[in-house]
Amino acid sequence: MTKTAAVIGAGPAGLSAAEVLAQAGVDVTLFERTASPARKLLMAGRGGLNLTHAEDFSRFLSRYGGEGERIKPFLEAFGPRDVRDWCAGLGEETFVGSSGRVFPKSFKASPLLRAWLRRLDVLGVKLRSRHDFRGFEGRAAVFETPEGPKRVEADVFVLALGGASWPRLGADGSWVAPLAEAGLPSSPLRPANSGFLVDWSPHFRDKFEGQPLKNIALRFGEKISRGECVVTRRGLEGGAVYALSGAFRDRLGAEVFVDLRPDASQADLARKLAKPREKQSFSNFLRKTAHLGPVAIALLREGGPPPAEPNQLAARIKALPLAVKGVAGLERAISTAGGVLWDTLDEKLMAKNFPGLFVAGEMLDWEAPTGGYLLTACFALGRAAGAAAAALAKGEEA
Repeated sequence: MTKTAAVIGAGPAGLSAAEVLAQAGVDVTLFERTASPARKLLMAGRGGLNLTHAEDFSRFLSRYGGEGERIKPFLEAFGPRDVRDWCAGLGEETFVGSSGRVFPKSFKASPLLRAWLRRLDVLGVKLRSRHDFRGFEGRAAVFETPEGPKRVEADVFVLALGGASWPRLGADGSWVAPLAEAGLPSSPLRPANSGFLVDWSPHFRDKFEGQPLKNIALRFGEKISRGECVVTRRGLEGGAVYALSGAFRDRLGAEVFVDLRPDASQADLARKLAKPREKQSFSNFLRKTAHLGPVAIALLREGGPPPAEPNQLAARIKALPLAVKGVAGLERAISTAGGVLWDTLDEKLMAKNFPGLFVAGEMLDWEAPTGGYLLTACFALGRAAGAAAAALAKGEEA
């Protein structure tokens, strides 16, 4: 008799679990809350879909912080090289960018997703959209649908409901309470890879909103992040900010500093700034001697008039205090920290008190920076949950 699986959540982790289950011969139905699958993946691909990273495995693993050892076996089974091979199998070749990030050659998410959905269709996976998971009644999953409530029974379940960031795309963390009732508690869901909130002056905000700060370094305690970010009406967003947002979120009130010229020493800047200004405006002087752009110069003035003395001015350029008041909330965060507690699951990602129920993806209690780390782990965790669920359904393990 064919075994059945209900995969709940059609993001990267859920699609991965469904693929592995179907390839194992299990009859799979995939349930999605919204009208179409993988909406967040599609949004992530608008600027180029960063699938994974080409750095060595030990460094790759270190990006997961304290949860690295928990995620290690899943990444060893399906890591960055496997992601690239899997994409190639779907007809989407990849390339490594100058930063080590890996992208599909199409630089888009939609061709990859279309090929993936075609594969799932050929494997017989059935997709049921507009099915909003509400919890369990006994061994049945309960959904709210346009036709009313629906109960679904299956031999195995895989939950891949996502976190709570960008809730308009489908994942809003509404699963926390019903899963807690089913004996799967979570740590609080918090924003990860989110922007900094800064109260700009009206002049700075209105003039520079949407403009980039390039080749800077941000320092928070002993953590340093280099790259670029963009001025928003509410603060700063971008890779250099996201890399520090988790640490700052957990230590609100600590100071953040901006190095506007990370490739120049303070002594070298001071020597250049000691040259006579003559008839140049202060802005032109900074532009020519310190090679600062308009946004950097305006930022230098946000906290008050910059010092005129060369050594003090150079020190301000190298360590400009940034009045960060917090991080952007879940509605603007790229990903979510917190989630289902690892200790409630066994090493196969099955709930200890609910045999046959597996949990995967971002809804687990882990976080990672941008750079392909989020997607790679979601692929790996989804495939691991799918494989374990298939083996259990087919009686290949206890």
